[in-house]
Amino acid sequence: MRQLTAPLSEEDVLSLRAGEHVLLSGVVYTARDAAHLRMMDCIAQGQPLPIELEGQVIYYAGPTPTPEGKPVGSIGPTTSTRMDASTPTLLAHGLRGMIGKGQRSKEVMRAMQEHPAVYFAAVGGAAALMAACVTSCEVIAWDDLGPESVKRLTLRELPLVVAADAYGQDAFSLGQADYLRSVR
Repeated sequence: MRQLTAPLSEEDVLSLRAGEHVLLSGVVYTARDAAHLRMMDCIAQGQPLPIELEGQVIYYAGPTPTPEGKPVGSIGPTTSTRMDASTPTLLAHGLRGMIGKGQRSKEVMRAMQEHPAVYFAAVGGAAALMAACVTSCEVIAWDDLGPESVKRLTLRELPLVVAADAYGQDAFSLGQADYLRSVR
């Protein structure tokens, strides 16, 4: 299993291949649907984004309320296709990685090749396990969005799979092809 630290460099991203398992540590940001809409509004109006996107990783998650003595509540991934409309623009602004669940659109896959980026899949249904990998959580922007606000997370060895790489390969298609070969 490969160890990576966010933020990610272009070299980090280009070294990854679909299907590879990684443990991600470092700083990532949460942002879901509402936060993505606000980021797109900022870009359209020429306003600064709440985070510098260069090299950053966005985790498509909205943590549950934080229990006493913990840095964060359960924090599982949300379905990534809901962010597909804004992802190519954010990749063009330097976003280097995304964490979520499910496949990505052809437009996102093309944009990940044009602006080298990686899409990691987190295990759905394992939100408590994911929370155990978060050592700190701080709201950075748009607190009025509640769980959908932008938060800075510090991670320690979050287990992920490279679901799509910067070369246009995705683990979903590769897994299906492997399965079909095995049953023939």
